[in-house]
Formats: sequence, structure tokens, C-alpha cells
Amino acid sequence: MTKARYLMLGGFLGAGKTTAVAQLAARLTTQGLRVGLITNDQGKELVDTAMLRSRGFATEEIPGGCFCCRFNSLVDAANKLKADARPEVFIAEPVGSCTDLVATVTYPLRRMYGDQFLIAPLSVLVDPIRAQRVLGLTTGGQFSEKVLYIYRKQLEEADLIVINKRELLDTPQLDRLRLRLSEEFPRAKVLAVSARTGAGLDDWFRQITATEQVARVAMEVDYEVYAEGEALLGWLNATVTLSNQKGFDGNQVIRDLADTLRRLLADAKAEIAHLKMTLEPEDAGLGDLAVINLVRNDFVPELSQELSDWLDAGKLIINCRAEGSPDTLNAALNTALTETGKQHPNLFLRLEHLEHFRPGKPQPTHRDA
Repeated sequence: MTKARYLMLGGFLGAGKTTAVAQLAARLTTQGLRVGLITNDQGKELVDTAMLRSRGFATEEIPGGCFCCRFNSLVDAANKLKADARPEVFIAEPVGSCTDLVATVTYPLRRMYGDQFLIAPLSVLVDPIRAQRVLGLTTGGQFSEKVLYIYRKQLEEADLIVINKRELLDTPQLDRLRLRLSEEFPRAKVLAVSARTGAGLDDWFRQITATEQVARVAMEVDYEVYAEGEALLGWLNATVTLSNQKGFDGNQVIRDLADTLRRLLADAKAEIAHLKMTLEPEDAGLGDLAVINLVRNDFVPELSQELSDWLDAGKLIINCRAEGSPDTLNAALNTALTETGKQHPNLFLRLEHLEHFRPGKPQPTHRDA
């Protein structure tokens, strides 16, 4: 039996993992390979899953906990994809607040299922603006130290640190960031790419599709600090149905909603890690989807994928992760929905699904040091 290649693209919330996953999947598909994607989150109703499926990729979703705590579900998802799509390559995107993936996912996967999978080096993506702030190269909105513990641990275990969105920095800034990352995390190779423009992707993709992860002693992790850091993050997932018999501009609606949420959370001093939304028309064809992202409070929401026309009704999925209480996120969402409704007369909004919580203490299924 030919082994399938297992690729995992990690990184903190807002690093651009899903865009990179889509680029990699598209590249491998054009090469004639069958690809299966596995998304992961603490809750349900994931923007990432909706976006990837809209592009025609076979995608399985693991909700309710990170890969390390849902290891058996990860294997089950891979097996389901094998039955449906027979992938030759699996691309897994873990929760953005998760670390210790080598000891709890890739090493156990190699030990127990080494006859089925070739494990690629672990890539950890970083948003360059956030990374500059974390490493003290610039100032700006920041997370507390226990949240930053998770951020730094992700980089510590990386085989490849991938500076994504490199177009956001000029050459001197990019050089300084690469140097600082190399100094602080010398075990990793540092690359700079743009998943959006395609710059630098060839070299990165070649490395993760042609080599295997080299086993080494896993890093030490203080699971108490890790748990406390995750517990400082508020998680909100919601589904809202929108309708207007006269039709409405869905692209503008989610722009307005995202910007209102940004303002309200900034006023509440809740630092946004990642706010993302998708809006799909009720009668959508494959690929007709609006996607918007916001990765920090002092930024403008970016509409990375637009609807082709106005719509009469649609389904909106909202995923928000920020350092703030779940109640703060919930209050901000309710206010933002009300304000957006007033901005767009005759628009009817119905909240169909809502969950807001703090992640529980991570309890890995396996840990191979």
C-alpha cells in the first residue's frame, strides 16, 4: 500500500493558515494528486470548512477540541476521507491556539500508523505584524504573557517557521524579522511567503512535499500555563440567516458587521486574534461565497472572497477569537447585529446558532516525548 503524505500547517490565530492550505491543496491537485483536508476547532460551524468546501476540496471537520485532544477523531477523519476521496495527501489545519503538536500528534501518528503515513516537517505560520509586536520589533496591540506563552511554544517546536503575508513588510523590516526569529528559534528554518500572491510558495511547498520530519526530543510544555493561556481567550461561533425581499449587497453587509464588531471589541479592550466570516447565498452555486477576515483591532477587515451578485437570503457563519471574556464577545455580536440591521433597512437577521466559551484545559490523548 502506498503511504499517504501527512502535512500539518500550524500557527497562531490569524496567521493565514487557511489561505495557505487552499493554495497548497490547489497546487497539489494541479499536479494530479488527490488531496483531503482536515480542519479543526474548539467549537462548531467553522468558517474555514465552509471556505475550503466552496473551492471544491474534500474536507472533514473535527470540532470540539484540538487535534492533540481528539487524536482518534483525527484518524477517523483521515479514514473517512480515504473511503470517499482516496487522498494521496492529507493537509491538516490545527486550532490556532494549540501547541505541542509534534509530541501529541505527529510522533504518535508515526508510531501507530507509520505504515499508512509519511509525516512532513511541521510548518508554523506567523502574521508578520503580530510577530513584530511579539518579538519587540514594533509596538501595538498585544496579548498577555500567558497567551504569548502559547505563541512562542508554537514557534519553538516548528521545523519550518513561515512568515506569511510578507508583502505587508518592506525589505529591511522583513530582514529584521527573519533574523530575530532565527536567533530566538534556531532549530527552525525561517521562510518568507505570501499565500495570497504566491510569492515564495514554490520553495516552501517543495520542502514539505519532498522531505519527512526528523525525530528529535520534544520540547517541554507547562500544561498549567498552557491551559491558563487558552482560558484567557474567548471563543464565539455563530450562524445567522439574513434575508431581504428587495435584495441586499452581502459584501457590504459583512464589511459593516465586521467593522462594527472590531470597534466594539476595541472599546471593550478585547484584543482580536482572528475574526472571520463567510456569507453564502441560499441558492449558492459552488464557490459563490463572501469571506472576510480581521486579525487585530487596529486593522481594516479584509474581504478576500466576494459574492458575484446581490442576494435575497443567505447564511452567515461568524467565528471570533479574542483575548476577552465570552460574555464580552457575545454582547459585542448582539450589538453589532442590531447596528448592522439599522444600517441596512429591510434586512432581517435571525441568530440560528450561538456558542461562546473559553477553551478547556488541553488533555492530550497521547504524548510521545
